[in-house]
Amino acid sequence: MEMFNPPHPGEMIREDCLKPLGLSVTDAAKGLGVTRKALSDLLNGHSGVSPEMAIRLEKAGWTTAIHWLRMQLQYDLWKTRQRITTMNVTRFSGPDVPSPV
Repeated sequence: MEMFNPPHPGEMIREDCLKPLGLSVTDAAKGLGVTRKALSDLLNGHSGVSPEMAIRLEKAGWTTAIHWLRMQLQYDLWKTRQRITTMNVTRFSGPDVPSPV
């Protein structure tokens, strides 16, 4: 089931990971082995969670890499659906084309 207006993963990282530990962006970036700018961009929704960042978050003890990647995918898909009202796409059908789920 698709979530309505899911939060950006950066928001979740800020609220659920950094704040409870009282971590500053600088300290968290240092601990994750990334630049302060890279983490700040993620926290502010200017960039997304990459597979590498997802693994860094997992290694830091903040749930699993797949969790972060799914959250990012869900966010990206929802945002894209909001931007695209019509698409000029031909629907294909036939014996070799799987039907949509």
